[in-house]
Parts: sequence; structure tokens; C-alpha cells
Amino acid sequence: MAISLTKFFAIPLMLTMCSTIFRSGSSSVFHYPAVFNFGDSNSDTGELLAGKGFRLPLPYGETYFQSPSSGRFCNGRLIVDFLMEAMGKPHLRAYLESVGRPSFRKGCNYAAGGSTVLPATAASVSPFAFGVQLNQFLHFKDRVLRLRAKGNKKVNKLLPVEKSFKNGVYMFDIGQNDLTAAFYSKTPLDQAIPTILTEFQTGIQRLYENGARHFWIHNTGPLGCLAQNIATFGTDPSKLDEFGCLISHNQAANLFNSQLHALCKTLQSQYADATVTYVDIYAIKFNLVANYSQLGFEQPIMTCCGYGGPPLNYDNRITCGLTKTLDGKVVTAKGCNDSSKYVNWDGTHYTEAANEYVSSQILTGKYSDPPFSLDHKRPFFLKF
Repeated sequence: MAISLTKFFAIPLMLTMCSTIFRSGSSSVFHYPAVFNFGDSNSDTGELLAGKGFRLPLPYGETYFQSPSSGRFCNGRLIVDFLMEAMGKPHLRAYLESVGRPSFRKGCNYAAGGSTVLPATAASVSPFAFGVQLNQFLHFKDRVLRLRAKGNKKVNKLLPVEKSFKNGVYMFDIGQNDLTAAFYSKTPLDQAIPTILTEFQTGIQRLYENGARHFWIHNTGPLGCLAQNIATFGTDPSKLDEFGCLISHNQAANLFNSQLHALCKTLQSQYADATVTYVDIYAIKFNLVANYSQLGFEQPIMTCCGYGGPPLNYDNRITCGLTKTLDGKVVTAKGCNDSSKYVNWDGTHYTEAANEYVSSQILTGKYSDPPFSLDHKRPFFLKF
């Protein structure tokens, strides 16, 4: 009973409380006009689906959206969705979404599954690398300002006001695919990571030069605890830690994160009139894997939607929701009966339940640099 209360009562209650706190206060000084998000599949709300006609079959999206058409690589909501809800804002629409008269008044999402910080190559899953996403944003901003200048009231209801571009939050969750690519290509990390972060810093500078002043930067999670990586690189048990995670991949993530953190400190000093917040997603996610049972989960690594059964229920020949002939037998990578018991959704991405937990921990403020408290110092994007 205690486990079910932890998962299905305590976390949703906290998110509700945060949402109430975030939206209270004097309306004359409380403003958080828009959120602009950049990233990969961890925060993609439909960009790859819209941009490439990429299809996600059921059971993607089944838990919350009851449809895979949301374009999310999850059974339900992502971390960015929970953060938007906590701020009392609608879910971010993908920049390339053109169906259903999408509203971008409260922000826009450029994150696309498979995206990297470094420029895309012919072999890349996504052509929407970080630099392309920035170009999309700059085009979006230019078009918004031009359209607003014409005074079309119908258009104005769907677009951010001009001050939103300065006072809005610029969120980032990207880099995981760059590190994964380095492992597959066997590129030395001491070469790969500085190159990735130089590209990222250049992007932040471009945004700053175009008026952005509030930056919210997630580091990368424990890549060694993803079933896809374990299945590919972890056949030798000596390469795994006590939790069943790949030591090498988690070391790489930690090395990347330490240098990203240092970069954020540099940016904090360099841009005195800006706010740069670094969020330790790795610590939150690793704690979830290491202490899954105390947090109400039953499976920290094995995928909910996959094929092959324990211990990983993952086969790189068939992805979640698909049916194929393997070894002369027709098989389907099906979803589990109760996704709330699983941390990992499809081998690479987290379940909605896990994303909800991660979001609740972000909102405590203790995993951020600089840290914040809901009772005293609120994060920069919640101004009272």
C-alpha cells in the first residue's frame, strides 16, 4: 500500500501543489510569458513526426494521449509536459506542427527525436540538429514580429508577444545522441565532448545575441542504465555496475556533465544580465534506478514495451509497437500490462510514471545550480 501511495498520490499531489504555488501571487508582477525548448526525443512533442512524417505506432501515447499522434517517444507525458503543467501552461506544440490551428502564444518546441548538438550527417536519424533548431527559432521570431506588426488580431491570439522573447525561458535537453554516436564510432571522449560543448556554447551565444536572457539547461542522464546500450555493449557482466548499468557509458555521461556544468558556470559569469540554470537530471534518474523499489517501481532497467523477455525485454531488431518475422517466427514488441511499474519505456526513453517522478524532483530546486526553494527563492522563470 505504501508503494502505491508513493507513486500515485505523493508525486501527483506535489505537482499539483507546485502548480498552485507557481500560479499564485500578484498578477501585476507574476509573469512567465513563454517557453522555447530545444532538444532530442526526451522532449520532442511531435517535431520528428511532423517534420519527417515519422510514424509512432501504439502503444506509444496510450497512457495519456490515447494516441501515438502526439509524437512523443513515450507512453504518455514527458518531463517538459509536467514542467509546463506545473507552470500552469499548455503543453508545448512542435514548431513544424501545422494541423489543428496550433497556438504558440506560450512558447514553441523545436526538439526532435534523434537530434544532436553537432551538425547532422547523412546517416543521422534527425536532420534537426541544434544549429537547425536555432535557425528555426530565429525564423519563428522574425515571422512573429513581422506578423504582429501588421496588427492582425486573429494571428496575434496564436503568437507570443514581443516581450516573450526576452522574458521567456530557453530550455535545453540535448547531447545524449552525440555521446551515443561517439561510442558507436569509437571516437575518444576527450575529443568528442569539447567539440560538442563548443557547438552548444556557440548556440547559446547566438540566442543571447538575439535577446534571450533566461537559460534552463538539463544535463544528460545515466546512459549506461538504458536497455538499448546494455544490450549492445554490456554482454560482458564485468562491464556492469551493481545496478546492472554500463560503467563506461555512465562514466562518459558524468564526464560530459561535469564539463557542461563548468560551461554553465562560465556562462553565468560571462552573461551578467542573464540567468543560467544547470539541472542535474543524471542525479535524479540514477537515484530512480538505484532506489526504484522505495519509489514505487518494480523494474528499473527492463523495458515495458519491447521483445525478448527478462532481463532486458529488448531486441534491437524490433522496436516498440512493431511486428516482424524474427528467426522464422512472427513476433510483436508489445507494451507491458502496467507501465507505472517500469522506469524504462522502450529501451531508450522513460515511462510517463518515471518522467513524473523526475519532474517532481526538478521542482524541489535542490538539483539545480543555482538551487531554488518553492518557499523562498523560486526559479527564474517564475517571477513574483
